[in-house]
Parts: sequence; C-alpha cells; structure tokens
Amino acid sequence: MTAEELKKRLKDWAIAVVLFTRKLPNAPEFKAVRNQLVRSAPSAAANYRAACRRKSGKDFLNKLKIVEEELDESMFWLEFIVALESKFRPDIVPLYKEANELTAIIVSSISTVRKKLKTSKTSK
Repeated sequence: MTAEELKKRLKDWAIAVVLFTRKLPNAPEFKAVRNQLVRSAPSAAANYRAACRRKSGKDFLNKLKIVEEELDESMFWLEFIVALESKFRPDIVPLYKEANELTAIIVSSISTVRKKLKTSKTSK
C-alpha cells in the first residue's frame, strides 16, 4: 500500500466515523463520546498526513506513534458506545474492523522505521 493510498484510507475511515456519530442520541454521555470520536478519528488521518511530510526519520516515527494512539483511542470509544447501547454494534463492527487493520499497518510501519533508524545509527 502506498502512502497516498493509506492517507485516503485513513481519511475515508475518519469521515465514516464522524458520519456515524450523527446517529448517536443527544444524551450527555453520548455527547461526550461523540466529541471524543470527532477529535480522535480525524486526528489519526491528519497526523498520518503530517507524518508523510516528515522532516526526519525520528519525526516520522513520532508522528506514526501519534497515529497509533489516536486509532487506539477511537477504538476505545467505539467499544464504549457498544457497551452503552448494543443496538449500535452493526454500525460499529465495520468501523472497528477498519481501525484495527489500520492500526496493524501503522504498528508494522513503526517497527520498520525503528529498524531503519537503528541500522542507520550502527552504520555511522
């Protein structure tokens, strides 16, 4: 998968998450969850985009770690919604699955970048 394809995939997922939040009731607990999801999901996409404009390998690695954290936070809030109201499970399952796949890609990228940074240090 190219960086451009991953940027699009993250953005499309973030949009799907934000659109899903429109289905949540206006109860106070759901308002809080909605706000968290509307921040964390797009943040994952935005931080990956920023990572691609990296200034250095370390900068790229740090931004990828932020992407991983934001994806994980979004997954937590999706789980939380199902715990509050199981009727949302059918809507959340594909969003959660995609977040899990994106997380696996990012974690793999983090591992690769760490190896490359370690190799470049030892070769100097």
